[in-house]
Amino acid sequence: MHKKNFWYALTQSLHEDGNSLCDRSESVSLQALNRSVAVGLLLLGGWAATSVTPAWGQAEINRKPKNKVAPIYPELAKRMKITGMVKVLITVLPNGTVKEAKLMGGHPVLAGAALDAVRKWRFEAGPEESTGIVEFRFDPNQ
Repeated sequence: MHKKNFWYALTQSLHEDGNSLCDRSESVSLQALNRSVAVGLLLLGGWAATSVTPAWGQAEINRKPKNKVAPIYPELAKRMKITGMVKVLITVLPNGTVKEAKLMGGHPVLAGAALDAVRKWRFEAGPEESTGIVEFRFDPNQ
């Protein structure tokens, strides 16, 4: 039995109307089409994720960090050999302390360590609150 999605409805209407561009023996299966689209999206996502080249713990914020605390690599992540990048959106108060840290992306096993570390960071004082993204690269070989 076929799932009724957009592609299924489209091909069914073409076959029922007799306006098919090819007969049924030459038509492409919906599963193959869906698989091709899924693989293409995965490849595109993988390329986008690996094309970013910031250093470990690099801050994309307009204030200079005075004190950086390195994240503790989770034991579970070591055992499972999980590597990757975690992005955290931070809000820094005028006095330089981190007011808020919000996870923007990354592996859930690594996220807690990154959030704990960035909350301990201190920045130079500024005239107003600042927001920015901090990226942590987790690699046991570093």
